[in-house]
Amino acid sequence: MASSSLCSSFTTKAWSSAQSSCSSSGSRRNHHKTVTLGGSNFIRGDFQLLHHTTSFSPCGNRARRGRRRRSGAVASLGGLLGGIFKGTDTGESTRQQYAATVNTINGLEREISALSDSELRERTFALRERAQQGQTLDSLLPEAFAVVREASKRVLGLRPFDVQLIGGMVLHKGEIAEMRTGEGKTLVAILPAYLNALTGKGVHVVTVNDYLARRDGEWVGQVPRFLGLKVGLIQQNMTKTILPRKSVEELVIRDFNYCIIDEVDSILIDEARTPLIISGPAEKPSDRYYKAAKIAAAFERDIHYTVDEKQKSVLLSEQGYEDAEEILDVKDLYDPREQWASYILNAIKAKELFLRDVNYITRGKEVLIVDEFTGRVMQGRRWSDGLHQAVEAKEGLPIQNETVTLASISYQNFFLQFPKLCGMTGTAATESTEFESIYKLKVTIVPTNKPMIRKDESDVVFRATSGKWRAVVVEISRMHKTGRPVLVGTTSVEQSDSLSQQLKEAEIPHQVLNAKPENVERESEIVAQSGRLGAVTIATNMAGRGTDIILGGNAEFMARLKLREILMPR
Repeated sequence: MASSSLCSSFTTKAWSSAQSSCSSSGSRRNHHKTVTLGGSNFIRGDFQLLHHTTSFSPCGNRARRGRRRRSGAVASLGGLLGGIFKGTDTGESTRQQYAATVNTINGLEREISALSDSELRERTFALRERAQQGQTLDSLLPEAFAVVREASKRVLGLRPFDVQLIGGMVLHKGEIAEMRTGEGKTLVAILPAYLNALTGKGVHVVTVNDYLARRDGEWVGQVPRFLGLKVGLIQQNMTKTILPRKSVEELVIRDFNYCIIDEVDSILIDEARTPLIISGPAEKPSDRYYKAAKIAAAFERDIHYTVDEKQKSVLLSEQGYEDAEEILDVKDLYDPREQWASYILNAIKAKELFLRDVNYITRGKEVLIVDEFTGRVMQGRRWSDGLHQAVEAKEGLPIQNETVTLASISYQNFFLQFPKLCGMTGTAATESTEFESIYKLKVTIVPTNKPMIRKDESDVVFRATSGKWRAVVVEISRMHKTGRPVLVGTTSVEQSDSLSQQLKEAEIPHQVLNAKPENVERESEIVAQSGRLGAVTIATNMAGRGTDIILGGNAEFMARLKLREILMPR
């Protein structure tokens, strides 16, 4: 619905991601989010929905903890360790803490629901005026949340549950809300975002990828639009012609105010030291990458070089040095005038440590990095210090220009600029110490709307990979025969393809979702239908996929998808 003419025109500005680079020296392999000079993107609005693409931990010393499952007892220790790691906080203390405010909000429901659409929208302007006159947001919270709840009912057909109101209050306090999967975090974010936008200083909502940012902007973004606020959206490949930026003065981020981060553990912990980069063009790529790639292909492991897979590093042996110097007809690989050593070492890393369909895929004439945690293609990101060029040379692709870093800031320091920061995730309690010590953010567990009935089984460990996958196929077959939907998570494109082949041999119909282009295009459709009777879906790590998996299939999602295809054909 169109916004009222009285709605604010505060300018919300943010960095967009363009090219990327990263450091690959030694054991550190950084992925940088890069902003090119003159190419930053801006949007007007009270809300700013941004995306942030998850990536590797910079130092390689923090695994994603398999989405940090807090549950799942260790059977071999009689449940002792299971009790320690499973946690006993169900969020009931949080429910009691916010019960009075929830009752106040519920008490306003009859009054608010009796308002017409225009009268409901007028509440936004009344609340904004009260906020600008000095009333605290805490005093406005009950009415603001009641207004958003009613707007959500009318626009989305969804009435936020009491526990979702609690989640919104936790976020408003500047804390991290741990909410279990399926409890409706997306809808929760709109509550504090609307409330804090009333001050006129803007709100940033950060998601983990373009798809979720677009989905949230189009879906729950209808609620603040209906209430007279503006919602902006930043996508990775937006151009200046798409973005409503009218002057050079808009090409900077607006003042920091309030930020809500989805999958907050991924962004603030896993990528705390990943830098945002402003880069500029450097020298044209050298043909030395191709020569180094040929040498690396000819060299043999443990004869010409050694590999430390844990540290992601390689080391030339004496014979490697001698043979390389002889082939290149140079006296010293480390001669500063030639710098052959870096080309050779990067070529060997590209050969041994960076594998196609595991660490990257090739699409057309490009090498695209694959996020090891989510299985998504990290569009626009490049390894730095010549490593990406070395991979391109290994694949025989055109070598892209190198870039030089002009300025950078880590995600940690960037988000610490916000005077009020909060986040949501299903797995925050295990990181509570780090959140409090680094960001001064308290983790609060929000109770589930209904008692948890899902059963989390213990892990099963196999001595050999081959035995593990055979057991997986047997279990899939057993479940498939009963009609039970099966979702299988793998850690790489290679693994998903291998399992797919085994299922084909077992004549089990299935869908594959990984970073390969033919699968990515149908990502949301595949996930939405993975709950159908007898469906078998293989997916590289499902972190942050963001589409509801509903038993029987997601008919509403498929209907919206088909409608979009009709209205906006490609």
